[in-house]
Amino acid sequence: MNLIKKILQRATLAYQAFWYGKLREAPVEELRTLTPDELEEVKTFFPMPKYFVFGHARSGTTLLARLLRVHHEVHCNWQSHFFTKSPFLETLVASPEVRRWLSQPSNRWNRGLDFSPVAIRAMGDFMLERDARREEKSVVGDKSPNSLGNGEAVRRVARVYPDGKLMYIVRDGRDTAISHRFQAFIDFPEYLSPEDIAIRDAFAADPAPFYQGERSIFTPNGLRKAAEKWVANVQETHALGQEFYGEAYFCLRYEDLLAQPYTELKRAWQFLDVETSSPTLKEGVRAQMNRNPDAVWQKETASDLVANLEKGKSGSWRELFTERDQQIFDTIAGSTLRAWDYE
Repeated sequence: MNLIKKILQRATLAYQAFWYGKLREAPVEELRTLTPDELEEVKTFFPMPKYFVFGHARSGTTLLARLLRVHHEVHCNWQSHFFTKSPFLETLVASPEVRRWLSQPSNRWNRGLDFSPVAIRAMGDFMLERDARREEKSVVGDKSPNSLGNGEAVRRVARVYPDGKLMYIVRDGRDTAISHRFQAFIDFPEYLSPEDIAIRDAFAADPAPFYQGERSIFTPNGLRKAAEKWVANVQETHALGQEFYGEAYFCLRYEDLLAQPYTELKRAWQFLDVETSSPTLKEGVRAQMNRNPDAVWQKETASDLVANLEKGKSGSWRELFTERDQQIFDTIAGSTLRAWDYE
């Protein structure tokens, strides 16, 4: 049977070379999940427990990362985008030639299996633990908003880190839309349409009509897209987080983090299996909550736009949503808002 198989394979290659002038590349297979034995072996080299923080853009992932780092055992870096933004970590082995090399039976070091997921895991672990060791921490994570990948980001991380933990922070979609809108006004003006620029300039010149419900900071189509993206992120991430990670999945609301930061952080640290009895933790959380580097940056960069806007505030939509805005957002995202106990 092996001889017949080899003959058929060679005949296929000859056919491709004759008709196409070269061998056609076979499609690259999806990265397989690490086996239990491979996971145990990887941990002998990179023993730190790993976790990942996901969330829609402008949902408080950076604040959560800063607070998690208060703990003397926990490190959290940000924006690695291993699984949340192209090029993904797995693109390191996406080349068909590389995959063939990592899968060749003659390479005894791969032990008869495609070595790609082991190589990717080793790369990710090294990058994460390298920073954590410098900080003298023993539990390491990364926060990267998954707005661009939604549920697909969960699938990607689960293939490489099935033994890891996933944290997800949710914020009222109306507030995320406002925060994202002002971020675009300030940081990405080159992507604004003429209509967007006109709105931004009008707000900078006289924000009063916008705060009085007379004018909207959104175009109708822009707000619809913002609502659709928020719903997709929340529904997909939460559902697949539970499906793939079970008890190793943890979610919290941004508003609860603002209202009772130490209580929420204590829950998060317990989820990460680190002790929470240190008397310095509460003070460390309080100190971080009194800082807002992003707000300082925005005021220095565009004070005319954010002078009257309290950065990171819960419920900003009440001040800046017009009746039309509320109707648009509720039509698309009303059921999701209510499912997460948002009015």
